[in-house]
Amino acid sequence: MDHIATHIPYLRRYARALTGSQPTGDAYAAAVLEAMIADPDTIPDQKDTRVALYRLFHAIWQSSGAPVSDADRGAAAQAQKRLAKLTENSREAVLLNALEDFSAEDVARIIGVEPAEAEALIRIGQTELAKAARGAVMIIEDEPIISMDLEGIVSDAGHRVFGVAQTRDEAVEIGTDGRPDLILADIQLADESSGIDAVNDLLAAHGDVPVIFITAFPERLLTGERPEPAFLITKPFRAEQVLSAISQAMFFSSTETLT
Repeated sequence: MDHIATHIPYLRRYARALTGSQPTGDAYAAAVLEAMIADPDTIPDQKDTRVALYRLFHAIWQSSGAPVSDADRGAAAQAQKRLAKLTENSREAVLLNALEDFSAEDVARIIGVEPAEAEALIRIGQTELAKAARGAVMIIEDEPIISMDLEGIVSDAGHRVFGVAQTRDEAVEIGTDGRPDLILADIQLADESSGIDAVNDLLAAHGDVPVIFITAFPERLLTGERPEPAFLITKPFRAEQVLSAISQAMFFSSTETLT
């Protein structure tokens, strides 16, 4: 099972982004492991581990009929309403392609469609999710080049840059002068301060704001052993990964429409 273990943190990331919840996403990931234990014939071989693992996840996901948690009924209800408006499998196709870096051919194998249909679903999903919400995005990042890159990605997608901070103290100062609709934060900041602490300060001030963390070491935040982010981007990132994460995070926001 060692060849499977290396992929579990990323399966957990995908499940969390898909459900908008750490507990719900982790429960789906755990269901995959339980299915393999119950039926060893479902255990992927080393040749095709990653695709087979995600394909098994999707078999469970599609059969469950419960894509989001009901723990937060307000946000969950809004998410369910938005889900009903999306093309079937389009959101999954976008996440698999943009966040998990699967090719269209692999996406097709995972969700059980033809490659041409997978390509179409990715395009449709990108368009539908981009229209789902627009908002003010706060960026917490200490590397100027990366920060400028993120600003460009956010602005080009039609969002407004709420502010940019390099340290925890600066983030609190900027982030409490109004309320951002979403926070995009690096884990390790300048002066050795913590992006996680900065985000916690802002959440204490504003309540429930969608958060996306950026880190070069995602496996450290995907253990399932403590409260962890539902949305996580790995450095180095691609614009498509950032945009898909922003769309997903705003998709699960309790706000009906962000402007």
